[in-house]
Amino acid sequence: MNVDELLRERRIYQQDEARADVRAALERAAKDLASAEHMQSVDHGWAFSIAYNAVLHAARAVMFSHGFRPASHESHKNTFAFLRASAEGERRTWVDYFDRMRVKRHEAVYETAERISRTEAEDLIDQARDFIAWARQVALEERDGSPG
Repeated sequence: MNVDELLRERRIYQQDEARADVRAALERAAKDLASAEHMQSVDHGWAFSIAYNAVLHAARAVMFSHGFRPASHESHKNTFAFLRASAEGERRTWVDYFDRMRVKRHEAVYETAERISRTEAEDLIDQARDFIAWARQVALEERDGSPG
């Protein structure tokens, strides 16, 4: 599915890029990542959920910087659908990983509490750290009009 199809299906919407939204999403991502790292030794299931939230906010920052926002209904799913549609090369594999973690996080939060292993939490935190750094670079470059 491409960006035009997502727009047609009203899964995403165009909006004027708002610097405050980009910056706020990146700041939230950084705070959530720090919280996930701290929570790791206390509750790896909750650390996983917080790390996922950090990724979601970083993904939204990228989306905002491109002048889009997700529809409210299934906003997490729509955010990753946008990233998949706009990602190139190995970034698609990264997006696919985070989308699988989206499903796992949903199951852990809403269905079975202890479905997340310590290793899964550690892996997601490591991937989130790299993704947030990439998202910050892309979102701020897009915002500043520099090449991405």
